[in-house]
Amino acid sequence: MDFALTDEQEMVVDTVRNFTERELVPYEEEVERLGDVPVELVAQIRDRSIAAGIYAANMPAELGGGGLDNLTMAMVDRAFGWTQYALHYIVARPSNILQACVGNQVEEYLLPTILGERVDCLAMSEPDAGSDVRGMKCRAVQDGADYLINGTKHFISHADLADYTILFAATGEEETPRGPKKLITSFLVDHDTPGLEIAQGYQSVSNRGYHNCILNFNDCRVPASAVLGEEHRGFDVANEWLGATRLQVAAVCLGRADRALAVALDWAASREQFGQKIGKFQGVSFKLADMRTTMIEAELMTYRAAWLMDRGEMADGDAAMAKISSTEMLQFVSDEAIQILGGMGLMDELPLERIWRDARVDRIWDGTSEIQRHIVSREMLRPLGA
Repeated sequence: MDFALTDEQEMVVDTVRNFTERELVPYEEEVERLGDVPVELVAQIRDRSIAAGIYAANMPAELGGGGLDNLTMAMVDRAFGWTQYALHYIVARPSNILQACVGNQVEEYLLPTILGERVDCLAMSEPDAGSDVRGMKCRAVQDGADYLINGTKHFISHADLADYTILFAATGEEETPRGPKKLITSFLVDHDTPGLEIAQGYQSVSNRGYHNCILNFNDCRVPASAVLGEEHRGFDVANEWLGATRLQVAAVCLGRADRALAVALDWAASREQFGQKIGKFQGVSFKLADMRTTMIEAELMTYRAAWLMDRGEMADGDAAMAKISSTEMLQFVSDEAIQILGGMGLMDELPLERIWRDARVDRIWDGTSEIQRHIVSREMLRPLGA
């Protein structure tokens, strides 16, 4: 494995770094203060990222996307991770699930989303079914040529800015050795569909300005043509998405850690106490060394998983290990950075307290650390019949 950047990768990553510094970082304080990204700023970021050629970089070039491989996307997501999520998510990375679109879905959803004309969001989590996806209660029942959807989804990121939802709902049951299990189907649901209400979600300490919403479905009628993939095969569709998004979370954490370490390193090299720079004290220098060591470990785990994904060899456990290592690394690095700065680390004049707060959700969304460990251990035990 050679993770040295090619000339093309260097150019792409430099473009994203420069865009992040120029177009995103200057608005961090405003977004933190407002708890929102103003609509005109959303449009500005989207337009300028399209002009810069970095919008929808993960989607195939033949469909109008950037056509970047997974390893390069990990490097791009790391560069975006320098700033806050509420800003860099606008430079869309449409869900890979959309590549399951067929027929009219391509023209109505896939292509407009890649071009920035439409925005997608994904609805899987429910109030009573978090990690237990098979326990979801939101149901879609066939009614003639249509489906009637009833139920509630919550923690639905940026649904307030999206035009449609990629919805996962129960459409039946199957018998298994461990009892009946729900069959899940994926649907494309426009937000102006009667029977769908999008309500304000919860106030989170992480990722200010990046909103979560509650979606209430009350006899929401969608045509059979809204099924994404095949009926009852929603998990097959989801598996095309989960690995990529877990790698995205891991890579973004690398970028946040880069910034936290940069702040801590600058402070350690310039701050004087007891007649010398504090970086010379073992209590500080060893922290810096441990921070860097865990960052390299997480980097290698993340890039390895992306490299395997490009070769078609990535197992679920590879993405899970990348997410575990990067998210837990960021929690450690951001906390140690604050410790090095002391009281100043908790002040909002510096980005550390924000990075520290934002890092907390990364060990929860897109599969908790406990779920990731279950995935890894399951892959280890299954070949042994356990």
